[in-house]
Amino acid sequence: MPVPQPAADERGEQILAVFDTAFGELLAADPAAFRVKFRKMAGSAFAFYRGTACLFYRDLEAEAHGGPFLDERTGRVWIHGDLHAENFGTYMDAHGRLVFNVNDFDEAYVGPFTWDLKRLAASLALLGYAKALSDEQITRLVRIYAAAYRERIGALASGSRGDQAPGFTLETADGALLGALRQARAMTRFGLLESMTEIREYDRRFAPGGGTVELDAATRYKVLAAFDGYLATLPESSLVRPDSYRVKDVVGRRGIGIGSAGLPSYNILLEGHSDALENDVVIYMKQAQTPAVSRHVTDPAVRGYFRHEGHRTVISQRALQAHADPWLGWTELDGAGQLVAEVSPYAVDLDWSDIDDPQDIALTVGDLGRATATMHAAADESSGHSLVPFSTEQAIDAVIAADEEGFAELLVDFAHAYGARARGDHQ
Repeated sequence: MPVPQPAADERGEQILAVFDTAFGELLAADPAAFRVKFRKMAGSAFAFYRGTACLFYRDLEAEAHGGPFLDERTGRVWIHGDLHAENFGTYMDAHGRLVFNVNDFDEAYVGPFTWDLKRLAASLALLGYAKALSDEQITRLVRIYAAAYRERIGALASGSRGDQAPGFTLETADGALLGALRQARAMTRFGLLESMTEIREYDRRFAPGGGTVELDAATRYKVLAAFDGYLATLPESSLVRPDSYRVKDVVGRRGIGIGSAGLPSYNILLEGHSDALENDVVIYMKQAQTPAVSRHVTDPAVRGYFRHEGHRTVISQRALQAHADPWLGWTELDGAGQLVAEVSPYAVDLDWSDIDDPQDIALTVGDLGRATATMHAAADESSGHSLVPFSTEQAIDAVIAADEEGFAELLVDFAHAYGARARGDHQ
């Protein structure tokens, strides 16, 4: 179904109104951070799209109460909330295994599963446009994504792949995904520490510069008190060696990405799993944001499930990401929910700049479809959370099976229409 296009002036006013609601308070508190954010968004239509999940969900608001392939179950599942082609990468899971999967769960919430798929499909249209692909080639990519998602959901729903579909690891991935995993494997904790810290008086401390901000005594005290609260949110398996959590240093930080502009953030240096200086760990604590989806999903059971946005982000990530970062937790600082996680040396984002061959793009897009399905299937009755008390993969499989061709067409039509709208909005 084509996306209605308002007149340019009217659309401009809509965009400004959405930005004011989403960013107004943060922009007033830190104008410099938003100058950087908007400058990055101005760079390309894709960068604009990445920074405007708030606008995307305003445009999809009518579907919050129904739409194609949505029923009382598929309209209320854990979703990533900001799924686009660049929000995939590597991480080290709780078992020490390098995994390629979806990343950045700041916008995660509960809502219609098709919203994730539409956001990804439109990003493929923008990516394809930037790579000078034809409309026919973009259509093919979206169909490949839809088919891969559908195949993996069907396999999970039928149990033909066991309780869990195979993830993308060094043993199972290929192409661009394997390249990212190999790049992550070449990274070292020592290398990360060398880039952020220095040795002073026989111990490690954060180095000045590089976006770090020295804290006054009062702020440092509040951050350390919040850190103590964070420890209580970790699973017991993460608390194997109490000395691991001895704090060595704390600094503020600037410049943490398009999506987190204006949000207070801190880096904390910890002892790590041994006394050796190369095993020190850096974690970050940042104020969690209000997810764009939550402004358009008004179910009180969903809203009431979370203590604050830090709690929501962590619970959502633990639901959507199998064997999540063992340092992942939440706390409060000055009454605001905080997300806490490791600054990982093994995090490598999927780099599209060198993926230009149409066949390589197609293979990568298929893998992203399978990764999306695996993520959706992880977050249901078996994830340990009561908010989605049913099998997500079986619910999604049932609605797609009722109209296989219509499912792919929905994503193709939306990708082209919303891709064109995003390019116009960027202008």
